[in-house]
Amino acid sequence: MVRQNDRVRIRVGNLTMTNHPIHLHGHEFTVTGTDGGWTPPAARWPEVSADIAVGQMRAIEFDATEEGDWALHCHKAHHTMNAMGHGVPTMIGVDQSGLAARIAKLIPDYMAMGDKGGSMDGMEMPLPENTLPMMAGNGPYGAIEMGGMFSTVKVRKNLARGDYRDPGWYRAPAGSVAYEWKGGAPPPPHHAPDHAPATKPGHGH
Repeated sequence: MVRQNDRVRIRVGNLTMTNHPIHLHGHEFTVTGTDGGWTPPAARWPEVSADIAVGQMRAIEFDATEEGDWALHCHKAHHTMNAMGHGVPTMIGVDQSGLAARIAKLIPDYMAMGDKGGSMDGMEMPLPENTLPMMAGNGPYGAIEMGGMFSTVKVRKNLARGDYRDPGWYRAPAGSVAYEWKGGAPPPPHHAPDHAPATKPGHGH
């Protein structure tokens, strides 16, 4: 939780065995420090993603000018989903029905998934111990299908100093949220002729 227009500093240390490009939505930030110390102001640079290598630390700072709920996450797609599904192929559009039946003879609880690209909301499967659900719950627009290395920076106006209670989901102003258009198709755009009309001698250049 952040008060609107406050200066925010986030320090991220990478204690894993791979790099993590940390990305912030809604704001641009400045890289102000590394594990070697604070970066001199003249050497700082603006970013929206900071790649943090193994054993490194990065300090980023930004002014929280934009009210809303902003994602902060690793930009490796499989790192935003517990438990980090390395090497999982994309199966959208693949007919797995015959293969799933054959695999189920060897693995009775096998379930094909991912061929429609739809929501995983409502799916309940047993999880290994010490594993968080892949889903991060429900948000104002449906299921939140990101977990793992994913968090949310909630920027609100009029928060009391030191008040870190969850303010709930951001209520977007009317008319500012995308929606599905269910009307007819718009008319085709008017195109200018491919060639300008020829001019008569003595007229034009």
